[in-house]
Amino acid sequence: MASAENKETASPMARMVAEVARTLRIQRGWTQEQLGRELGYSAAAVSAMETCAQPASDAMLVELERVLGNGTGVFETARRFMRMEKYPLQFQDYALLEQAAISLQLFATNVVHGLFQTEAYARALIGGSYPPLSDQRVEELVQLRMERTVLFDRDPLPMIEVVIDEAALRRVIGSEEIMREQLLHLVECARRRNVTLLVLPLDSGRYGEYAGDRGSMSLLETPAHDHLVYLEPQDESLLISDPAKVSTYAQRYAKIRSQALGPRESLDLIKRLAGVAV
Repeated sequence: MASAENKETASPMARMVAEVARTLRIQRGWTQEQLGRELGYSAAAVSAMETCAQPASDAMLVELERVLGNGTGVFETARRFMRMEKYPLQFQDYALLEQAAISLQLFATNVVHGLFQTEAYARALIGGSYPPLSDQRVEELVQLRMERTVLFDRDPLPMIEVVIDEAALRRVIGSEEIMREQLLHLVECARRRNVTLLVLPLDSGRYGEYAGDRGSMSLLETPAHDHLVYLEPQDESLLISDPAKVSTYAQRYAKIRSQALGPRESLDLIKRLAGVAV
């Protein structure tokens, strides 16, 4: 619902969209009602967008690009950044890097990594987090998490390797049914030619060595071949670019990987946990 509060809290990108749309509308000599007809929206909706009382929705941005974009892609670009702004603040910078990465090496400890979550698993996980979120915000975050999976089919394909601690596979999130669906989804993900899925077994520390004791991490390589590390402890975030520090994390990840089961053994374990004959 449009409100004065929205005008005060609108993001810089929403304000930019409003200003560009208004400028292009005026250049064409259109009223808000005329633009609304072209977009398939009411004049009131156009007015709300231009004043940021109700910033442009994802669907409206698609129509703005069609009607006013003139092949520039300005509203399509804004659409991408406005989606990013809906992520939790600590995740926004990494989200952009993740979508552009040419390779990812991921280690997940407590829960299945977000890129590999099913919608039901993500909803149960986000909905059960603390502090509690509104139903609307839960659904928004779930859909954002699902949208991240376009990375799997991006051209060019990124190479993605994930090591999941066995504890995360045994921890039931939501229900037994949701968890089984999640495990089967991992099996399908592992069959992608650009994905390697490994499991760090529960007994990996039996002989005094457990390289995963310091928690989850994400290592990525950018299109410019820069190497970065992303950590997210307790709703905080660290994006590390210092080469010496990145090297240390890369070595730690390599040790974690060396203690994990191989791809086939990992897949067999996940199948067994899902109740599928191996």
